[in-house]
Amino acid sequence: MNINHEKAESKGRFYYLVDGVEKAHMTYTHAGANKIIIDHTEVDESLKGQGVGYKLVETAVDYARKNNLKIMPLCPFANAVFKKRSEYNDVRF
Repeated sequence: MNINHEKAESKGRFYYLVDGVEKAHMTYTHAGANKIIIDHTEVDESLKGQGVGYKLVETAVDYARKNNLKIMPLCPFANAVFKKRSEYNDVRF
């Protein structure tokens, strides 16, 4: 599963395409120099139960680790994933 990343100066998003059509995304906002806030995750009904939402969060965690960032998961889905996956505690703010 290939998750794409697009970022601007203060915001960004991770997204998943199916046949060139965006079917899932997760948005974030930079909060200071070393923190991002995940504020929204959305997965198309056709992909429910396939782990796409988890993969979006996992990709954000990898991005945070590579860029020395902390994540504040305000999005209810991302927050639930962080609570289930203790291995993400190193990047949780």
